[in-house]
Amino acid sequence: MKRRYLVISELFLPTKGGTAVWFDEVYRRLGDRGTHILTARVPGSEAHDRDHANQVHRLRLYQSRWLRPSSLPIYSKLLFKGLWLGLRHRFDAIHAGRVLPEGWVGVHLARLLHLPLVIYAHGEEITTWRRSPRRLKAMAYAYRRADRVIANSDFTRARLLELGVEPTRIHIIHPGVDLERFHPGHETADLRQGLGLGTEQKLILSVGRLSRRKGFDQVIRALPVLLRDGLDVHYAIIGIGEDHDYLRTLALEQGVSERVHLLGHVEPGDLPRWYCAAALFAMPNREIDGDTEGFGMVFVEAAACGTPSLAGQAGGTGAAVLDGETGLRVDGGDSEAVTRALARLLGDEDLRQCLAEAGRIRAERELAWERVAERTAAL
Repeated sequence: MKRRYLVISELFLPTKGGTAVWFDEVYRRLGDRGTHILTARVPGSEAHDRDHANQVHRLRLYQSRWLRPSSLPIYSKLLFKGLWLGLRHRFDAIHAGRVLPEGWVGVHLARLLHLPLVIYAHGEEITTWRRSPRRLKAMAYAYRRADRVIANSDFTRARLLELGVEPTRIHIIHPGVDLERFHPGHETADLRQGLGLGTEQKLILSVGRLSRRKGFDQVIRALPVLLRDGLDVHYAIIGIGEDHDYLRTLALEQGVSERVHLLGHVEPGDLPRWYCAAALFAMPNREIDGDTEGFGMVFVEAAACGTPSLAGQAGGTGAAVLDGETGLRVDGGDSEAVTRALARLLGDEDLRQCLAEAGRIRAERELAWERVAERTAAL
């Protein structure tokens, strides 16, 4: 008989992002209709939930313009709905998708319902929110009272230890990848032709929110040097975000606007094809004002498709990209280092193939969602 979980996660598909994917993929496999997901109502959620393996409960979560703290409606709605579900159903445990607001709510529900509590830690929420004394205190309070904390990387584990979480309560479980979707061999000719690429031209790909810490601007700055060195390369970026106009302007300033393709959102079925169309995946991330990358599921997706990666050294990307084994890691704040690494990877096909093969094997053996679900269940 499968265990029954009350999963509280504001981020859940069809919301974009790796965290939303993680919880959808894992709890489809871990639970059945006895597992209940408490999450936010978003566009497209009704169609998504209709045939879901779990029971999904959607709330309209919003910040208040008048109350202080402004997030009080979110906390109260999650708490009362979670308590109502807990009194109606017999759960084995409460799993909270993040420390705030879900983990804080989970602490109080666990006490009221006499259930064990698991809180997920992703890294970037700790480094970003700890600048607020109020949030830092709330995070430490919740993490320290959880029976288990799932950290996505050694980097995140170290941040939890700094908050005073007992080492024995921290368990590292990396996010995974859907091997039925992400694998080598997808048809890519139409995608490349759509960008005007010939068979010999190389494509660098990035996927993620268009924010400064991702390092997409560093790849654009590298393009003029790569072109002068004789590397016939284009750069495609999938994602939306606040840096869209900045990246477009930067490409114009660097004289490479015809080589930079801001694709925005793409169809989910096309994402694996874009990974396969690229010679190299690049996200040379860096930390900016405490905001950093906790892991980087996109690196694992690229690896599963047989595409090697260039990552930054900030945050927890070392768990996603094994430096010198499945890809390379450099200082994402050093433009010259990023350029040298791109040139090395693009200019050495044997190196790319070696890294790609190791990354694919690791993804298949260690990072399939089935393996992630098994490790989660073992807690």
